Amino acid sequence: MLVSIVIPCYNSEQTIEKVVDLCVEQFEKMPDYECEFVLVNDCSPKDDTYGAILRCAQRYPFVKGVNLAKNFGQHNAIMAGLRYAEGDIIVGMDDDLQTHPSQLPILLDKLAEGYDVVFGIFRQRKFNWFKNLTSGIAGFITWHLVSRPKGIESSNYWVIRKYVRDEVIRYQNHELYLSMLFFRTTSNVGNVEIEHFSRDVGTSNYTFWKGLKLFMSFLNFTVLPLRLSTLMGVLFSVVGLITAVATIIRRLLDPTMTSGWSSIMAAMLIFFGFTFLMLGVIGEYMGNLILHSTRAPQYVIRESVNTQSEFDHLDLPHRPGPSKEDS
Repeated sequence: MLVSIVIPCYNSEQTIEKVVDLCVEQFEKMPDYECEFVLVNDCSPKDDTYGAILRCAQRYPFVKGVNLAKNFGQHNAIMAGLRYAEGDIIVGMDDDLQTHPSQLPILLDKLAEGYDVVFGIFRQRKFNWFKNLTSGIAGFITWHLVSRPKGIESSNYWVIRKYVRDEVIRYQNHELYLSMLFFRTTSNVGNVEIEHFSRDVGTSNYTFWKGLKLFMSFLNFTVLPLRLSTLMGVLFSVVGLITAVATIIRRLLDPTMTSGWSSIMAAMLIFFGFTFLMLGVIGEYMGNLILHSTRAPQYVIRESVNTQSEFDHLDLPHRPGPSKEDS
């Protein structure tokens, strides 16, 4: 059975070849599976990541390379790679060896139990404290705002069946959150505990703003914040009405009562703060609608190697560039 491994690459010249070599070694121990790779360079600015991908493609004919024209983000790069994955099973993993190839058999064995999607859950996360904190907050919020199978956690190390990929690549919005697309496609999702490894080289490429942008993309999958704003608007209106009535009554009973400037300012800051917050949420929705209506591309492929996709004839949300085949 063919397994496609899709890896988004960003400033990973020093690690991506090692990732591929370790994966190949792992598959040599699993005679029931064969592998291919789709390596997507997300316009790495600091090193020659695409050059490393080309070296992998020269050494292994089953390595496909895709070079994006600009930086579109991790999930958009994965979406570009999914288009070229031909396997019956598709694996998503990182380029830094934290999602280690040695854990592949665990994920594949869990999928073989009959699941359509399996997420690897790390026994102990080896991210820095800031990324652990922000990931925890984002996970808590999305857990309560977005529908997902009960008790299931998501991660960036996952394995899916081909039909899930076929459905996911039809999504046309430029803002992507892949785990939400998986949850929208199927409820037959499983978790399996795996080891999380420390980075061999460098530090995480995720900045606060990249993480915030990714997190805000969940707005494409829920209208709960809008419903929350309606609920809070009604609540504040009721509280304001009750407060106004109480103030009038107190004023009638005690004409010498003075209004409190600090309490008024505190109330104004709370109410106006919430108003601006919800205006921002509504603005995010409107911005996404505008970008979707203008067909903003999920990714633009500048060049590729060893690639030929069965979806080349479809009108999918990307802008293809030229392809070249290594001899």
